[in-house]
Amino acid sequence: MTGPFSLAGRTAVVTGAGSGIGRAIAHGYARAGAHVLAWGRTDGVKEVADEIADGGGSAEAVVADLADLEGAANVAEELAATRRVDVLVNNAGIIARAPAEEVSLGRWREVLTVNLDAAWVLSRSFGTAMLAHGSGRIVTIASMLSFQGGRNVAAYAASKHAVVGLTRALASEWAGRGVGVNALAPGYVVTANTAALRADDERAAEITARIPAGRWATPEDMVGPAVFLASDAASYVHGQVLAVDGGWLAS
Repeated sequence: MTGPFSLAGRTAVVTGAGSGIGRAIAHGYARAGAHVLAWGRTDGVKEVADEIADGGGSAEAVVADLADLEGAANVAEELAATRRVDVLVNNAGIIARAPAEEVSLGRWREVLTVNLDAAWVLSRSFGTAMLAHGSGRIVTIASMLSFQGGRNVAAYAASKHAVVGLTRALASEWAGRGVGVNALAPGYVVTANTAALRADDERAAEITARIPAGRWATPEDMVGPAVFLASDAASYVHGQVLAVDGGWLAS
């Protein structure tokens, strides 16, 4: 692949690459020419790397749990020191669905650790190396709940608001030094994170009725926007939150 949307010759770390949006982005980046480091907490990412290789792409698996911040930081520092990582996608995320009054401090911290703290740790590690090279792209996966409160997902909503703030703060510091930092905010997507929501027929129908596109997104709907934000086509795009929501925010 050539042109402004090509990722040929670049190395991209994609977290949460074992399933859902992360898996789709890993495949999409490989098709765009990138060498993909598929990061996940289980051996499932090895299957993704094998799938990419079988399809003619280039990929490796990185097995590390982002809930272990010290361990994840060590892995990131080693990769940043031994590879030239051009693109980081902070995709991995977890959700806790329960009324706010029932969410324990421990569960709150679990969600914030994976969704926010890990994004900061990896952005700092790989971003520092990108600054030394004078180029790089960081894409963090936000959410419709970066704009809204949601229901029964206080920790998730707080984390997704926070990653937008982190995105804008890093962009303000790094845009003039060659590193682009942006966020991609998916609408309602058919993934494991939304399984319980989709199982509630009344709530699922209510959500679908509000989406102008008339359907929930698939993980593949996020690939084109994610490629754009990682490519030269977005070289003057900094600190933005790109909503890929089927028109949700417009309705």
